[in-house]
Amino acid sequence: MKVVVVGSGGREHGLAEVLGRHAEVVVTPGNPGIPGSVATPVEELVSDGSVDLVIIGPEQPLVDGLADRLRALGVRVFGPGADGARIEGSKAYMKDLLVEAGCPTARYGSFADLEPALGFLRSLPGPYVVKTDGLAAGKGVLVTDDLGEAEADVRDKLAGTAFGDAGRQVIIEEHLSGPEVSVFAVCDGTRTVCLPPAQDFKRVGDGDSGPNTGGMGAWSPLPFVEAGFAELVAEQFIEPTLSALRARGVEYRGVLYAGLMLTSEGPKLLEYNVRFGDPDSQVVLLRCTSDLAELLAAAADGDLTTVPAPTFADDAAVLVVAASEGYPVSPRTGDVIEGVEAARSVEGATLLAAGVGADAGGDLVTAGGRVLNVIGRGADPAQARDRAYEAIGHISWPGMHHRTDIASAGRADGSA
Repeated sequence: MKVVVVGSGGREHGLAEVLGRHAEVVVTPGNPGIPGSVATPVEELVSDGSVDLVIIGPEQPLVDGLADRLRALGVRVFGPGADGARIEGSKAYMKDLLVEAGCPTARYGSFADLEPALGFLRSLPGPYVVKTDGLAAGKGVLVTDDLGEAEADVRDKLAGTAFGDAGRQVIIEEHLSGPEVSVFAVCDGTRTVCLPPAQDFKRVGDGDSGPNTGGMGAWSPLPFVEAGFAELVAEQFIEPTLSALRARGVEYRGVLYAGLMLTSEGPKLLEYNVRFGDPDSQVVLLRCTSDLAELLAAAADGDLTTVPAPTFADDAAVLVVAASEGYPVSPRTGDVIEGVEAARSVEGATLLAAGVGADAGGDLVTAGGRVLNVIGRGADPAQARDRAYEAIGHISWPGMHHRTDIASAGRADGSA
């Protein structure tokens, strides 16, 4: 099978790594750290009919309708059309869909005007949760105990100064408490297969300090999640959502990324995304022992019953993100990355290139905020964590930083 992966980050490198075990893979546009990267636009790559499957990695091209355009050309695509991608493109749309589907979620309000938004915000006990309605690259969420900070954030978003048009409508939610868990559901429009859960770490600093980021680390499997949790998520969340989408005339073929909070009242959905999470999907996908391309192609065809259920290794995976100076506010770029080969030589280590470019001499350089995703695999989380940190210890560039507490021993209770 020949597969094209659309995207340029760590998620796409991870997908290519796993798909490449059973298929020929091309990544577009990719980056200099991802083998098989080409600059050719995906429409040109599929024009000769030789491509068996296109997998769209990031959310923006899905929201922009790339899957629809490719399907109109007769291409098999894993990824929702623009109508399905509204689940991530608009949090207001997503929250309304959850209510319609009967999925447990936080109480919320959606606002485009300042005074009603502030009134609802002030009616809630802290902490306060304020989200942009539109896409914000994983950075459009504020969680704070400070009402004044929350009010200022609402003002900045609705005025367009924080996230432009993406923030001109805000979602204000009650705060939920408990461990956060990610579940990736492969969907064929009617049926779903939920992959093993993972957990990511959003705050930039140790101890979950500092601003939210796109993700600074992840681990899987999770010792605090009981067996059968993925099946429970399918029954309580994914299947009702697919049914609600079909009632709206949407046949959703792609991945639904369920971000869940394990509250004292049971799991509640924080939000859906319409693509594999970055970096949390990587600690799941790298442990896949079956043919991922076959699974995603069956979903794209609308019939998951034609392939066996996916299988996963029993080992553990821990991922640590190596980030540029200034991330997530204003990342510095252009620095030469040292120690990549030494890091790759560590037993059980895998390096995935995210924000990576190349200089005139061909050396890999930083080209974004999250630069490398360093993954350790081992017999248990402790060994996997040791290998990840041993590997990242070989890597350096001016101003590089990373968290030192990903999947640490004190997190067996699920604290992220």
